[in-house]
Amino acid sequence: MKRAYEIDAEGLRGEMRANEPMSRHTSWRTGGCAKWHYTPCDKDDLREFLQRVPNDVDIIWCGLGSNMLVRDGGFDGVVISTHKGLKRLQKTQEHRIFAEAGVPNPKLARSSAKNSLCGGEFLIGIPGTVGGALAMNAGCFGSETYEIVRYAEVINRCGELQLRNADQITWGYRFTRMNPGEWFTGAEFQFTPCRSEIGQAKIREFLKKRAKTQPVQTANAGSVFQNPAGDFAARLIDAAGLKNFSIGGARVSPKHANFIENQGDATSLQIEEVIQYIKKTVKKIHGVELTLEIKIVGER
Repeated sequence: MKRAYEIDAEGLRGEMRANEPMSRHTSWRTGGCAKWHYTPCDKDDLREFLQRVPNDVDIIWCGLGSNMLVRDGGFDGVVISTHKGLKRLQKTQEHRIFAEAGVPNPKLARSSAKNSLCGGEFLIGIPGTVGGALAMNAGCFGSETYEIVRYAEVINRCGELQLRNADQITWGYRFTRMNPGEWFTGAEFQFTPCRSEIGQAKIREFLKKRAKTQPVQTANAGSVFQNPAGDFAARLIDAAGLKNFSIGGARVSPKHANFIENQGDATSLQIEEVIQYIKKTVKKIHGVELTLEIKIVGER
C-alpha cells in the first residue's frame, strides 16, 4: 500500500520531480512513475538530499537505466539519478583516473585511451555508468570492472562518504556485496601505460564486434541473464528456439538471444513475462536455472 510522505527540497540545488515516469530514464523505455525522482547537481548536494529522505523510504539509484526494469505500477520511493550531476572525470596520478558514478562507461574507456592508458577498453561495451558497473562488477570482452579498480567511494543514507580499497570490497561474477543503505559515488581506476593509438584501436575493434553481435540500435537493457558456469545464456536461449519469441511489444532479439527488445509499445509486464517464459523454457529443455543480471523494481 502506498503511503503519503514529503521530502523537504528547500535549499537543495538539484532537480526534484514528483511522480516522474521512469520510461524517460530506462533504456527499455518502459516503467511506471517514481514517487520522487532527484537529480543532484553535485556530491555535496547529494549528501544534503540523502539526509532529508526518511529512513523508512526505499531508495534506488539510476544511471542511464540500462540494467533496470521498472514495473508498470511504478516505484513508491526515491530514485536518485546520477548521470547529470555525478560526472567528474579526472586524471589523478600518472596511471590513474577518478570517475564519479554518473560517468558513462564508454566515456571512461575513451578518456583512458586518449590519455595513453590501457586496460579499460572493455568499458566501451558496457552501456551504463560507472556507478552501475561498480554495483554489479559489470564486464564484457573477457574483463571485469574490479580488475582495474584501485579504490571506490561510497555514501550512506546519512550523507557520509567513505573510501574502500578494492581488496576491502567483496565482488564476484556480476555482483558486489554492499552494506545496506550504501551506494557507490565513484572510484579511482588503475591503468597501464600504452600508446594512445593502441587503446583507441582496441576500442574500435570492440565497437565493431558489439555492433555485429548485439542489437545496439534497439531499446533494450543489455544482457538479461548471467552466463551459467561453463556456458552462455544466449546459447541456451537460442538452442531452446526462443529467438524472435514475443509477447506484445517485447521480443527476444533475433540478433542476440540474451537481449529482450522493446519494439516500440512494450510494457514492463510484457518484458517480465518474456523473461519468465525464457526461464521456464530453458529450465525445461536444458535443466538450467538462469539467473537475472538485470534488476526488477517497483510494483506491477
